[in-house]
Amino acid sequence: MAMKRFDFVALGEPMVEFNQTHPGQPDYLQGFGGDTSNATLAAARAGARSAYLTRLGDDTWGRALMALWATEGVNTDAIDIDATAPTGVYFVTHGPQGHEFSYLRAGSAASRMTPANLSPVARQTIQQAQWLHVSGISLAISTSACDTVLAAMAWARECQTQVSLDANLRLKLWPLARAQACLKQAISLCDVFLPSEDEVKPLMGSDDPLAVLDWAQQLGARHVVLKRGARGAVVRTDAQQFEIAGHATQAVDATGAGDCFAGNLLTRLAQGDDWPQAVRYANAAAALSVQGFGAVAPLPKPEAVRALLQKAGA
Repeated sequence: MAMKRFDFVALGEPMVEFNQTHPGQPDYLQGFGGDTSNATLAAARAGARSAYLTRLGDDTWGRALMALWATEGVNTDAIDIDATAPTGVYFVTHGPQGHEFSYLRAGSAASRMTPANLSPVARQTIQQAQWLHVSGISLAISTSACDTVLAAMAWARECQTQVSLDANLRLKLWPLARAQACLKQAISLCDVFLPSEDEVKPLMGSDDPLAVLDWAQQLGARHVVLKRGARGAVVRTDAQQFEIAGHATQAVDATGAGDCFAGNLLTRLAQGDDWPQAVRYANAAAALSVQGFGAVAPLPKPEAVRALLQKAGA
């Protein structure tokens, strides 16, 4: 594992984000999002050698995303450009029930990816990574994208690259029955499963932490991290089970917090932390990420994470 070129590689759909800055008002801050892109940027800021795999439209937003990744040091050698399809867009609104997403992604370049887009360069990138990170959103955006993600996971397992799966259940994107079937198949191919507390009851019928850990491991996940927001995380690896406390923060916008957690967790594991150290670090990074608007701008760097950990005595 130490000889691999990349610590972290992700596959999925990047998007342009318009985030409402005042509830009920038509004031939107333009940024960037897309769960796996967010996680890749979080990993890069945490010091990971990172790469991203996707398809972009040949448009203003696709070029802006390429510039963002270049600035952040993310390798883009395996990204395809589709001149006939747009880059996806989403809007975030805020209200009493939290944040809500509205998508303009039907027919996007990323949703048109197929297993054939796993080019020799893309396969080599996965092979050269310690971790491949994917998500339920990429499974949901189209049948062909789902097939592509599952093919990438299978290839990663074949070439000794560990696989991380974030559930990221979005029932606006697909019916629950299909989500359950596809995610179960994906869980069987992953080394680490990262569900959030609010996602597990629709998926498996219970939000009891121990039942969640049992369910995911019975499906094939070696390690399970149940994310509980400000209450921290419950973790079961193939060798231990433990809880890590969260951090009390003044949340401004929780968009992308789980992605920040994933990128930092896998980076710290790739760089040699044990599981409790890595989860503790990821919790702190996610707590910092909710203190500003947008999925990308508030992603922290190591000095900020270490300062929070030191302040908390962790």
